[in-house]
Amino acid sequence: MSDRTPRRPQAFRLDDPGVVLAEDGRPAPRGAVIVTPMPAEPADDIVPLPPSPPKTSRWGQLFWTGLGGLVSLGIGLAVTKLVEDLFARSDWLGYAGLAFALALALGALALLTREVFGLIRLRTLNHLREQAAEALAKDDRRLAETVTKELLALAAASPRLFRARTELTGHLDAIIDGADLVRLTERQLMAPLDAEATQLVSNAAKRVSVVTAVSPRAAVDLIFVMITAIGLIRRLALLYGGRPGALGMVRLFRQVVAHLAVTGGMAAGDSLIQQVVGHGLAAKLSARLGEGVVNGLLTARLGLAAIDVTRPLPFAALPAPALSDVASGFVSRGQPKQESAKPPADAIQP
Repeated sequence: MSDRTPRRPQAFRLDDPGVVLAEDGRPAPRGAVIVTPMPAEPADDIVPLPPSPPKTSRWGQLFWTGLGGLVSLGIGLAVTKLVEDLFARSDWLGYAGLAFALALALGALALLTREVFGLIRLRTLNHLREQAAEALAKDDRRLAETVTKELLALAAASPRLFRARTELTGHLDAIIDGADLVRLTERQLMAPLDAEATQLVSNAAKRVSVVTAVSPRAAVDLIFVMITAIGLIRRLALLYGGRPGALGMVRLFRQVVAHLAVTGGMAAGDSLIQQVVGHGLAAKLSARLGEGVVNGLLTARLGLAAIDVTRPLPFAALPAPALSDVASGFVSRGQPKQESAKPPADAIQP
C-alpha cells in the first residue's frame, strides 16, 4: 500500500484571485491553486475533406454571362419574329404560336429554378461538411448542434432514417461536447446511408466489369462506363440529400474528378492490385476479362471518391469504405487453390 494519502477533490472558481494559470509566468502566492491548461489534441481520426469545387475566374464569369445573354436575346428575337409571322398569316396560328412560346418560357423558368435549387442544396451539403470538420477540430458545441439540426431537417423526408432521427433527437440535449455530438450524428444518420452507398458502388463496379469483359467494341465500353459513372454519382448525391440537376451534375462531376486527382485515386493500387498481379491471375485471365476487372476497379474508385464528395459529414466516427469493400465481388483476394494429385483419405467419394 502507498503511504501517501490521496488528496481530496476541491472546487474553485476560475475568476478567483487565488487561482493562477501556470502559463502566466508570474510567481504563485502561497496557498494559490495552480491550473495547468491541457493542450487540445488534434483529431487524427478525421478523413481529410475533399477539395472545394473549382471556382470560375471573373473573366470566365463575364464570358459566360455575355454568351448566355446573347443566346437568350437571340432566342427571344427568333421566337418573337416567328409569332409575328404566324399572326401575319392567320390569327389562330399566331395565338397557337404565342401559347407555345408561353409554355416554353414557363418550362424554361421551372428548369432554371430547379437547377438553382440543386446548386444551393449542393453548396449547403459542402458547407455542412466544412462546419462539421470545424466542430470536430475545435470541439464547438454550438456549431455541432447547428450541423445536427440542419441534417435532421434534411433527413426529415427520408423514411429509412425515421428511427435514427428519433433516437438522435432524444439524445440531442444529453451530449455536452461538440465533437461527440458530431460523431453521434454520424453514427445515427450516416451509417445506414453508407451501407447503401457502398452497395451501390459495388453493384456499379460489377456491372462495368462484366459488360466491358463481354463487349466487342471499345466505343461501347467507353459509353457504358461514362453512363454508369454519371448515374452512380447522381444516385449517391440523391442518397445523401442532394438534388443535382444538369448544372449540379457538371459541378459535382468536376469536384469528384478533382478529388481523384488530389488523392491519386486513379491508380487502382494498393494491396488489391498487388494480390491480383502477385497471384498470377493476370496471366491466367484473357485480355478482355483483365480489362473488365481494371475498369471495374476504376469505377469502384470513382464511386468511393463520389461518396467522399457527396457525404454531408466527414468520416470521423465511422471508417471510410475501402476499395476492398466494394471490389471483393469480382476480384478474388485469397490464394488460388491448387488441385491436389489425389484426394485425402477421409474425403467422401461420390
